[in-house]
Amino acid sequence: MEINFTTLSMVIFLIALTFKLFRNKSLSSIDPSKLPPGRTGWPIIGESLDFLGTGRSGHPEKFINDRMHTFSSQIFRTSLFYESIAVFCGPMGNKFLFSNENKLVTSWWPRSLYKIVPSQPVANSPEAMSMRKLLLRFLKPETLHSFVGAMDCVAKQHLKTCWENKSQVLVYPLAKSYTFALAWKLFVSIDDPIEVAKLSDAFSVVLCGVISIPIDLPGTSLNKSIRAANFIRKHLHEVIKKRKIDLENKKASPTQDILSHMVLTCDDNGQFLSEADIADKILVLILAGHDTASAAITFLIKYLAELPHIYNEVRKEQMEIVKSKAPGELLNSEDIKMMKYSWNVACEVMRLAPPVQGTFREAMTDFTYQGHTIPKGWKLYWSGNTTHRNAKYFPDPERFDPSRFEGNGPAPYTYVPFGGGPRMCPGIEYAKLDILVFMHNIVTKFKWEKIYPDEKIVIDPLPIPAKGLPIRLQPQVY
Repeated sequence: MEINFTTLSMVIFLIALTFKLFRNKSLSSIDPSKLPPGRTGWPIIGESLDFLGTGRSGHPEKFINDRMHTFSSQIFRTSLFYESIAVFCGPMGNKFLFSNENKLVTSWWPRSLYKIVPSQPVANSPEAMSMRKLLLRFLKPETLHSFVGAMDCVAKQHLKTCWENKSQVLVYPLAKSYTFALAWKLFVSIDDPIEVAKLSDAFSVVLCGVISIPIDLPGTSLNKSIRAANFIRKHLHEVIKKRKIDLENKKASPTQDILSHMVLTCDDNGQFLSEADIADKILVLILAGHDTASAAITFLIKYLAELPHIYNEVRKEQMEIVKSKAPGELLNSEDIKMMKYSWNVACEVMRLAPPVQGTFREAMTDFTYQGHTIPKGWKLYWSGNTTHRNAKYFPDPERFDPSRFEGNGPAPYTYVPFGGGPRMCPGIEYAKLDILVFMHNIVTKFKWEKIYPDEKIVIDPLPIPAKGLPIRLQPQVY
């Protein structure tokens, strides 16, 4: 499909003019000198290209650090994804946003997400709060720990199929394959490799459009993402229809996964969720539940390759668990409790390479922070990158040191890979089990080395090694 360049340029100009007039009107009552320092960049796109980069070269950490140095280490303003943005920095900024949830600020995502998932509930709506309660009920530790054995089965099967008898592998796509298969197994009870593989590539396309410039034209990331989401949604509708029939015929359990919970859940008016609502909720849940864990596992493999003494300590802890179990016995919740050093290692990995760069909030009313006025409707952004590598909070920040997480761990609001406050990621325990079960299986079966010692890190939109982290594998000898 061809688009007339003159027509497209005129449309963009009119949108830019409208947006500029609207934004100026919305700020007319605000003294510009009271706004946070910073710059807004180009019309419409603002500084989005600098933030996201082009050709997978964007680096939000550098974007934020440069502006903290230029404008303020506490707060600065920018413009991203059509929106005026105030970036809150440091533990004080994190604390302010986390502790004022539903008071001064509320959750917000770029409009690109709502184009991909139109039925995504508005923050603080009864539907959104009901959905969060459902997720918290399913994702609570005691529920998830009952699935540890099933998670172990998925990890073992994945390694047997994709890693064993290989001299080298590409870690990132395999980590995505594992976490994706695990999410489908636990959330929707689907473990057919052909069915899962059919959806995996589509989910990768969806992810690339979630944080993108919200222009839905052929060839854009958003347009590709919308089409991929529609493909997944169609497949989910078929799965939901079958589950309803299986539940009626008692061929499926009401508590076997989150899909059953959703099918049997009523809203506040006593109405069952529609198939469209369930499909969108599952789409968002799997999107959130597998790709961040993929990035964390990839960097875990990276650091264990670079730091053999850390690898040896992790393997020593995991081998003690192996020795305590009968042949063929699966992991259980008690084994997870024994993985204290391994979890400290995983936490240090997520400090240095946080899978989630940050998330957004929206100002519910005008308020003042650090002497600056934040207008109602402005979008607010926090990022672990403002504290995770700051020597003030983590001495010698580039050094890999799992002992940082012993005892009481880091100071409050300095380590935030899962956010904080009422909006802390509800999947934190799921991510922990996901990572630890995989770590147990990988270190007890293999040792490895990086093929490219100086492989660069890119943002796509999560941080990943530029070449996907190829490694040489060597089976462990018992």
